Amino acid sequence: MNDNQNRRHESFIRSRDNFAQVADQFAPNGVAQQTAAAFTATITKIEATAAAQTGGVGQARQHTVTRAEGRRELRADLEAINRAARIMGLQNEFQLPPEDNDRLLLNAARAFAANALPLKTQFIAHEMPEDFLEDLAEDIAAFETAIANQNDAIGGHVAAGEALDDLFDEATEHQKKLDAFMRNKFANNAEILAEWTRASHVERAPRRAKPAPPPTQQPAA
Repeated sequence: MNDNQNRRHESFIRSRDNFAQVADQFAPNGVAQQTAAAFTATITKIEATAAAQTGGVGQARQHTVTRAEGRRELRADLEAINRAARIMGLQNEFQLPPEDNDRLLLNAARAFAANALPLKTQFIAHEMPEDFLEDLAEDIAAFETAIANQNDAIGGHVAAGEALDDLFDEATEHQKKLDAFMRNKFANNAEILAEWTRASHVERAPRRAKPAPPPTQQPAA
């Protein structure tokens, strides 16, 4: 949750707890009680979704690290094949892709694998490991998986954020209805209404301190 959502969430919690203190004065199973129950359920969903969103951020960061590691491994494979290809006079068939494009890196890796297969014996004769193509295939698969996992984690984080927005709107509607019930029920009880107003109030964001003005230059004597 962002700062604004945190402040609204705190308002929801205070409102829920404040209503609970006077809930017995409303009709059992009445509309006010049903609204309070729905409000509580929505708050619970907000907290669960926020936890999932936080977990998604951590997963996305971890998959970003894994993706970077996979990128390094795959590029190291291609650089080794490229060095051997240059010795063999085949550098045009095994050109390295740009370093800042994962799609081109994967395309080049697949092309290296296809082009090197009929030349495997020659590459091994030029000091490539006997299983260099198997290692290349594994690193291609690992990198593709890392990209997919990162994209899934980012997508989950975005989806959780959108779900939170909807839940906050839903909770706000419940809170507004409870506000109407409270003001009708306790129209003649200023103390209870004052407590409710304080509870349901959303705190303002703290103001940023203004930078201190520069010191006044004193004229030279």
